[in-house]
Amino acid sequence: MRFDGADGATARGRVVMLVDNAVNGDSRVQKAARSAAEAGWEVILLGRSPVTEPREWLLGQARVRLLPMPDPLARRRHEFRRAWLRWPLAYPPSGIAAHRAQSVRAWRADLAVRAAQLAVAAPRTPHLELRRRWLRAEELAAGLTGKWVSFRYWQLTRARKGRKFRNPWDLAYTRFWQLVKGDGAWRRLEPGLWDYELAFGPVLDELRPDLIHANDFRMLGVGARAKIRAAAQGRKVKLVWDAHEFLPGVQPWKDNARWLPAHRAHEREYAPYADAVMTVSAGLAELLRREHGLSEDPAVVLNAPDLGPPPAGAEDDAPGLRERCGIGPEMPLLVYSGVAAPKRGLGIMVEALPELPGAHVALVVNKPDSPYVVGLRARAAELGVADRLHVLPYVPHWQVVRFLSAADVGVIPIQHWPNHEIALITKFFEYSHARLPLVVSDVRTMADTVRSTGQGEVFRAEDVADHVRAVRAVLADPARYRAAYDQPGLLESWTWSAQAAVMDEVYTRLLPERPAAVRIGDPRATSEVQPSVGANT
Repeated sequence: MRFDGADGATARGRVVMLVDNAVNGDSRVQKAARSAAEAGWEVILLGRSPVTEPREWLLGQARVRLLPMPDPLARRRHEFRRAWLRWPLAYPPSGIAAHRAQSVRAWRADLAVRAAQLAVAAPRTPHLELRRRWLRAEELAAGLTGKWVSFRYWQLTRARKGRKFRNPWDLAYTRFWQLVKGDGAWRRLEPGLWDYELAFGPVLDELRPDLIHANDFRMLGVGARAKIRAAAQGRKVKLVWDAHEFLPGVQPWKDNARWLPAHRAHEREYAPYADAVMTVSAGLAELLRREHGLSEDPAVVLNAPDLGPPPAGAEDDAPGLRERCGIGPEMPLLVYSGVAAPKRGLGIMVEALPELPGAHVALVVNKPDSPYVVGLRARAAELGVADRLHVLPYVPHWQVVRFLSAADVGVIPIQHWPNHEIALITKFFEYSHARLPLVVSDVRTMADTVRSTGQGEVFRAEDVADHVRAVRAVLADPARYRAAYDQPGLLESWTWSAQAAVMDEVYTRLLPERPAAVRIGDPRATSEVQPSVGANT
């Protein structure tokens, strides 16, 4: 059954895209869905609902469906047991701890009201003094009970956090299942991956796609298993794997030695089922080819911005960057736009402010009130520059380039991590289309690009003094760096419309019997997007 509004007779084929998030905030996935639908494909984008109810809306001509995903398999067996030896007084992990803590709070709240009643009671109230003594005894009992409950709750918390996956037993457990099951070891090491299958697999089978576009490593397995089931039923389904990052270079979860081996095994098991691979950079394409022995280079679809018109009905009159910062055009303004996290290196921008008199920094981030950002604000206050640090939330993706263009410098201070070395990230292209001079850290691919184009300066990652040098150089002659964007074809090749054409070529090669594409980038979207869609990372 096709969705309302999809023309089954004229659609080039049904494409089901899979992503392991709630779609909002993931501009690559949003742009891919919209552009594929504009090119004539019938597109259904399946994502993970952040709540227990399904959600659905239109993204241009593409249908977005968010599926509830219970994840009981993501919990380890030890989380259901008591740690008798290490934390003998801890509450059992049954929910009773929160119930007891709330009961004590309710008791204390009742005592406070009763104390207020006695405070205003008439002097001749019967048994007034006895009632006051009894209340004091209850208050003492409530205080002691609260301390006992808090202690047992603390023990439960320590038991939960204290269980590490890097002790000798877990290392031996991981190695054992790798030897016994090979790439199938993920079934024991990371059974939570089955939660994705159980939520998405039945819906995917019901939709009967012609092509599955699986975003990143978790959804690769979901798509591959659907392809296998379809083949058993006599249906041919093509699988495109869109690898957003190099899994061996991902920073694994803290204190979990199983996470990375499990996910790498899962990826290795299902990568051979991909009929085509797409990725975000030439460097990552080469790594994927070597890692999985691919017969051809993955297609490169850059995380370039969509410069088309905003969605129909979308508001496009939000205040500008300087207006939100409360500063005029004469103030030097440095901007960072993207995820706020320690490995993104934002601290260096705060540390440099005392050495850049008069300059302001705007952080346009995904979580303005996160502990990390709060810490940056606190550090700015310690340095006496709090009035020159501005933290702002994301804006809708169709506003990003215009919003950023009000700045003087676009900064990308990311630190040296494997996946940072091999990609040109979204903000690089957004800054470029905003025609901002760049100040970037010396991660390999981005630094090489900036040096070759002349669009900015490169500094040593985590080196405050060198960062200050680079900023001063750009602010001294911004026109020199902006002139780099006048190079013929440079910005044109860094647009989403160019990338959408590559993606459509991949689809068309896999389904050659389908009708030809309509014009890529044709702005014919007639429906809304969710209002919370923001800038990407």
